[in-house]
Amino acid sequence: MAHVKKFQDITMSKSMRGMCKEEDYEFLGSTRKTEHLAMPEEPNTLENEWKDRREERVRRRQERERQEQERQRELEESKREKELQWRTHIAELASTQEQALQDRLSRLRRFREFQRKVMVEELGVEPESNCEAVDQLLTRM
Repeated sequence: MAHVKKFQDITMSKSMRGMCKEEDYEFLGSTRKTEHLAMPEEPNTLENEWKDRREERVRRRQERERQEQERQRELEESKREKELQWRTHIAELASTQEQALQDRLSRLRRFREFQRKVMVEELGVEPESNCEAVDQLLTRM
C-alpha cells in the first residue's frame, strides 16, 4: 500500500479521499485481473503452440507413413506386373519352341519317308514289304 503513504500528505476532504481510495482499489483490482488473465494466457498460448506443433508433427508423420505405404503398394504392384509379364513371356517362348520342335519332327519324318522310298526304289524291293535291309541302311545313315 505504497500509494496510501504517497497520497497522505495531499490535503483533501474525507469524501474525496474515500473516492480516491475506491478508484485506487478499482484500478488495482482491474490490473490484478488483467495480470491474472494475462499470465495464464501465456502458458495456454505456449501450450497451444506445443499442441499445434505436436499435431503438425503427427500429421506429417502420418503423411509420410501414408506415402511410404503407397510407395510399397506401387512396388508390390509393379513386381507382380513384371512377374506376370515374365511368366507370359516364358509361356510364349515355350509354346514357340514346342511348335518349332513339332515342325522339325514333322519334316524329319517326311524326309525319312522320302529316304525309305528312294532306298526301296534303288534296291528294287516292293514298297509295301518291310525290308530289314532298308531299315539297316537308313539306321546307318
